Amino acid sequence: MPQHVRTTNICMARERRQALAVSSVVGDVLEPFTPLVDLRAYSEGKIIISGCRLRPSQVRDRPRVLIGGPDDFRTFYTLIMVDADAPSPSDPYLKEYLHWSTNISKLVTDIPGNTDASFGREIVSYESPQPAVGIHRLVLVLFRQQGVRQAVGAPARRQNFNTREFCEVHNLVAPVAALYYNCHRENGTGGRRV
Repeated sequence: MPQHVRTTNICMARERRQALAVSSVVGDVLEPFTPLVDLRAYSEGKIIISGCRLRPSQVRDRPRVLIGGPDDFRTFYTLIMVDADAPSPSDPYLKEYLHWSTNISKLVTDIPGNTDASFGREIVSYESPQPAVGIHRLVLVLFRQQGVRQAVGAPARRQNFNTREFCEVHNLVAPVAALYYNCHRENGTGGRRV
């Protein structure tokens, strides 16, 4: 790999880590971690960059999620998407609210490496965010699975989901990638987080 590509990748990883720390995603949802794979999400054909603002109409449909990394189709991942601020940033008593899980995201599981989430097995169907008050942080977190096909079950409910506990119960490796976006109600001004 050419030096300039390696340097660019290192800088991008550092910026992503800083965005997660500054927004308190690291702390509120995740422990500090080192990103090991590239996670990209697209909504309506536009890339979702950590910290960007989206309205519910822009994330009505589940995002397209791409996973980069080694060309190893024997490595599988689980992707989750949670709202760190449900029902409101000033009183997040339902946090974390699970919007999607799949092996990859939606609770999606069994997602092969170097592919996208559509190759995974959806465990919890996508529910589009509909924040009523304030600006909500919607977090996509990618975990590497220990085994090729790992039994990852759906939680009993979406509200009060706990990413750390979920990771521990299902014996998932610490996060290998994460990103987040801010979402506020459709006719909101997108002012400060309340």
